[in-house]
Amino acid sequence: MTDTKDKKLEAPHRRLESTPPRIVEKAAVIAYRLMAAALVHLPTRLTVPVIGSVNQISYLAWPMKRRFVDANFGRVMGLPPNHPRVRRMALRAYREYAHYMVELMRLPALPAADVAKLVEGDGIDRIAGAWLAHGKSMIVCAGHVGNNEAVAAGVAWRGFPANVVADDSAFPEIFEILRRNREGWGVHVVPWRNLRELFSILRKNQILALLVDWGYREDGIPVRLFGAWTTLPAGPAVLAAKTGAAIVFMEVRRTPDGRFEVNADDAFTVPSSNPADLQRATQRIADALERTIARAPAQWYSFKPIWPSTHEEELALERRASEMLAGRPGVAAPPAPPAPAASPTGPLEPPTGPVEPPA
Repeated sequence: MTDTKDKKLEAPHRRLESTPPRIVEKAAVIAYRLMAAALVHLPTRLTVPVIGSVNQISYLAWPMKRRFVDANFGRVMGLPPNHPRVRRMALRAYREYAHYMVELMRLPALPAADVAKLVEGDGIDRIAGAWLAHGKSMIVCAGHVGNNEAVAAGVAWRGFPANVVADDSAFPEIFEILRRNREGWGVHVVPWRNLRELFSILRKNQILALLVDWGYREDGIPVRLFGAWTTLPAGPAVLAAKTGAAIVFMEVRRTPDGRFEVNADDAFTVPSSNPADLQRATQRIADALERTIARAPAQWYSFKPIWPSTHEEELALERRASEMLAGRPGVAAPPAPPAPAASPTGPLEPPTGPVEPPA
């Protein structure tokens, strides 16, 4: 079972700690502003190696965190967590994460048109075509791979209604900075607790983006990911079933020249809220997430537990999946309140757990 120390590394929706003290939040805001101002003027060839080295040192110096990260990449690579190749991949990922951190702070200084030009591939066109053909709302699912910030800006710049869900609870002031940046590109940000607006967006037949690899949660929908049982959030499938929205998975990869290649799977719908339909839809999302991570594992930035820590939990998830496919609920009860698991400067996150429309 997960011990007390491991609780510190669980996804934030499972933590009991209160929000950070005001002095911590103010210090974080000042540090973010200073770093963002400096990175705008410093060359990437200098800043990325420095930040990458700091990231790698933090990985090496934090044994408990390192254990979770090694377990994740061990699953992806089909190797024991302590294998040297797993350690090298984890170090590569922390170095690659420096690219994302620099981009997150540098991109707001660029006009939306310039950001959009960084996006290549036919993914956005495929998403837009599927959305127009469907004639209803579209839920775009993605993982913490590449850089979803630039792609969201590219979607909005082309005139499509881009909406994303983000966590505004941990560091509200940094959230507000990021919200203004994204709104400046034409990307509308929805605080995760505002379910009324979320459903309103879908009923207006717009596009809503959700990230799905935010961390293992025992009351999510059980799926197979890299050959092992875990869960993904129920939000995408439940929302699609209740609103008639189509789901499409979007893959983003950073290219060697600093651009972002975007591809998209075929869109699909969820016929009903029947447990079997929800499980099949979520498994389809998991399959797409697996392909995305496998194509660029070093660009996968979900540094939190993705799989359960015990074999007993995996067996329980397998049983629940079988129950769902047999038409029984198969979802742990009672579910925790929906909450995304994002750092204030990190990627956008989805609502989790069963989602009900507002009264």
